[in-house]
Amino acid sequence: MEFYELPEFEKDVKQLLKKYRTLNDDLEVVKSILIKKPDDRPPFSFLINNLGIKTCVIKVKKIACKALKGSGVNSGLRLIYAYLKEENAIVLIEVYHKNDKKMEDRQRIMDNFS
Repeated sequence: MEFYELPEFEKDVKQLLKKYRTLNDDLEVVKSILIKKPDDRPPFSFLINNLGIKTCVIKVKKIACKALKGSGVNSGLRLIYAYLKEENAIVLIEVYHKNDKKMEDRQRIMDNFS
Protein backbone atom coordinates (compact mmCIF):
# COMPACT_ATOMS: atom_id res chain seq x y z
CA MET A 1 0.00 0.00 0.00
CA GLU A 2 1.37 3.37 -1.05
CA PHE A 3 0.57 6.55 0.87
CA TYR A 4 0.50 10.01 -0.69
CA GLU A 5 -0.20 13.34 0.95
CA LEU A 6 -1.73 16.43 -0.57
CA PRO A 7 0.29 19.62 0.04
CA GLU A 8 -2.69 20.96 2.01
CA PHE A 9 -2.57 17.88 4.23
CA GLU A 10 1.09 18.56 5.02
CA LYS A 11 0.13 22.11 6.05
CA ASP A 12 -2.66 20.74 8.26
CA VAL A 13 -0.20 18.42 10.02
CA LYS A 14 2.36 21.18 10.50
CA GLN A 15 -0.29 23.43 12.07
CA LEU A 16 -1.68 20.70 14.34
CA LEU A 17 1.79 19.57 15.49
CA LYS A 18 2.05 22.80 17.48
CA LYS A 19 -0.84 21.63 19.65
CA TYR A 20 -0.58 17.83 19.34
CA ARG A 21 3.13 16.95 19.43
CA THR A 22 2.53 13.21 18.96
CA LEU A 23 0.49 13.64 15.78
CA ASN A 24 3.12 12.16 13.45
CA ASP A 25 3.35 9.02 15.60
CA ASP A 26 -0.44 8.85 15.86
CA LEU A 27 -0.79 9.06 12.08
CA GLU A 28 1.74 6.23 11.66
CA VAL A 29 -0.49 4.03 13.82
CA VAL A 30 -3.50 4.93 11.68
CA LYS A 31 -1.51 4.15 8.51
CA SER A 32 -0.55 0.72 9.87
CA ILE A 33 -4.26 -0.01 10.37
CA LEU A 34 -5.21 1.32 6.94
CA ILE A 35 -2.67 -0.98 5.30
CA LYS A 36 -4.64 -3.95 6.65
CA LYS A 37 -8.17 -2.53 6.38
CA PRO A 38 -8.39 0.49 4.07
CA ASP A 39 -12.19 0.42 3.65
CA ASP A 40 -14.62 2.27 5.89
CA ARG A 41 -15.36 0.58 9.22
CA PRO A 42 -18.18 2.15 11.24
CA PRO A 43 -18.08 3.46 13.96
CA PHE A 44 -14.41 4.34 13.41
CA SER A 45 -14.62 5.51 9.82
CA PHE A 46 -17.34 6.36 7.34
CA LEU A 47 -17.66 6.71 3.59
CA ILE A 48 -18.36 10.35 2.64
CA ASN A 49 -21.37 10.27 0.32
CA ASN A 50 -22.93 12.82 -2.05
CA LEU A 51 -19.65 14.11 -3.45
CA GLY A 52 -20.55 13.33 -7.05
CA ILE A 53 -17.22 11.60 -7.71
CA LYS A 54 -16.26 7.97 -8.21
CA THR A 55 -13.30 8.05 -5.81
CA CYS A 56 -13.89 6.37 -2.46
CA VAL A 57 -13.37 9.10 0.17
CA ILE A 58 -13.45 8.09 3.84
CA LYS A 59 -13.53 10.04 7.11
CA VAL A 60 -11.82 8.49 10.14
CA LYS A 61 -13.56 9.78 13.27
CA LYS A 62 -11.76 7.76 15.92
CA ILE A 63 -8.04 8.48 16.13
CA ALA A 64 -6.13 7.89 19.35
CA CYS A 65 -3.78 10.76 20.20
CA LYS A 66 -1.02 10.24 22.76
CA ALA A 67 -0.84 14.01 23.37
CA LEU A 68 -4.40 13.87 24.72
CA LYS A 69 -3.96 11.40 27.54
CA GLY A 70 -7.12 9.80 28.83
CA SER A 71 -9.17 10.50 25.71
CA GLY A 72 -8.37 7.25 23.89
CA VAL A 73 -9.91 7.25 20.42
CA ASN A 74 -12.21 10.10 21.42
CA SER A 75 -9.47 12.65 20.77
CA GLY A 76 -11.60 14.66 18.35
CA LEU A 77 -9.09 14.33 15.53
CA ARG A 78 -10.48 13.59 12.07
CA LEU A 79 -8.67 12.22 9.03
CA ILE A 80 -10.00 12.37 5.48
CA TYR A 81 -8.45 10.10 2.84
CA ALA A 82 -9.14 8.71 -0.60
CA TYR A 83 -8.76 4.97 -1.10
CA LEU A 84 -7.67 4.18 -4.65
CA LYS A 85 -8.33 0.45 -4.81
CA GLU A 86 -7.00 -0.13 -8.35
CA GLU A 87 -3.69 1.61 -7.58
CA ASN A 88 -3.47 0.07 -4.08
CA ALA A 89 -2.89 3.57 -2.71
CA ILE A 90 -4.25 5.98 -0.14
CA VAL A 91 -4.15 9.73 -0.55
CA LEU A 92 -4.26 11.65 2.73
CA ILE A 93 -6.45 14.69 2.09
CA GLU A 94 -7.10 16.45 5.38
CA VAL A 95 -6.58 16.20 9.12
CA TYR A 96 -8.29 18.49 11.63
CA HIS A 97 -9.71 18.68 15.14
CA LYS A 98 -13.49 18.70 15.41
CA ASN A 99 -13.38 21.82 17.60
CA ASP A 100 -11.53 23.73 14.85
CA LYS A 101 -13.78 22.65 11.97
CA LYS A 102 -17.21 21.15 11.88
CA MET A 103 -16.86 19.25 8.60
CA GLU A 104 -14.33 18.15 6.01
CA ASP A 105 -13.28 20.54 3.25
CA ARG A 106 -15.43 19.21 0.42
CA GLN A 107 -13.97 21.77 -1.98
CA ARG A 108 -10.49 20.36 -1.36
CA ILE A 109 -11.78 16.88 -2.16
CA MET A 110 -13.55 18.05 -5.32
CA ASP A 111 -10.51 20.05 -6.51
CA ASN A 112 -8.28 16.98 -6.30
CA PHE A 113 -10.57 14.09 -7.30
CA SER A 114 -13.23 15.29 -9.72
